[in-house]
Amino acid sequence: MSIKIADTESADVMSVAGRGELQLAVLIENMRREGFELQVSRPEVVTKEISGKRHEPLEEGTVDVPDEHVGTVTQALAPRKGKVTDLRPGDTGRSIVSFEATSRGLIGFRLMLMAATRGTALLHQRRAGWTPWAGDLPHRAGGAMISDRQGATTAYALDNLQQRGALFLHPGIDVYEGMVIGEGARGEEMVVNAVRAKEKNNIRTHSHDDGVKLAAPIIHTLETAIEWIADDELVEVTPSKIRIRKRHLSIEERRRAFKK
Repeated sequence: MSIKIADTESADVMSVAGRGELQLAVLIENMRREGFELQVSRPEVVTKEISGKRHEPLEEGTVDVPDEHVGTVTQALAPRKGKVTDLRPGDTGRSIVSFEATSRGLIGFRLMLMAATRGTALLHQRRAGWTPWAGDLPHRAGGAMISDRQGATTAYALDNLQQRGALFLHPGIDVYEGMVIGEGARGEEMVVNAVRAKEKNNIRTHSHDDGVKLAAPIIHTLETAIEWIADDELVEVTPSKIRIRKRHLSIEERRRAFKK
């Protein structure tokens, strides 16, 4: 009942409005299981003009967490411009934290909370009206690590890249130009070669012949991918894969779009 679907100026693009990224992810997952292929942009909140000023939706939330994770909740709300309105004891060893925050600031909050508390938190949210626009909110810290060519990833290439950030895939995965394969340690984007193979020669040294040891990659779910992407990125959803890509695949197209 709370999902609204509207046409846009493009025949290939539809606007879908719902209650949070979880509800949208359920809709997208159902479409995916029925065989559809689609691309999803970063969620945006619906705004409203009140007395000539821009307002955005406000949420009231209640979190029931173990006592040792109360600090986790307050620290997570602070950068999202949320505020704790009440803190009281719950069942033995647990606390109940009430808070207010914008709907925009709570994108990805549920998933982060469940991961930080190992699934022990109970979260309930409800609409609380409108609040003045809160300004810019922090997003991810690192920039996208973007593949510069098509091919299959190699352990040799990923071993060098994992020193520059966190990877999203294993060796042997097919990638294409403009596909996001990881998150860099720095804020700027990195265009990298993830398919480079080790050069074959007759020189053998102990250090170069050691087995490659790759850290476990971050495998994004549909919900985490939607929360992670930036405005110039898309989540590519197919019946068998979930990928993250740039809107403009080639570096020349991205440069032209940046100039515009």
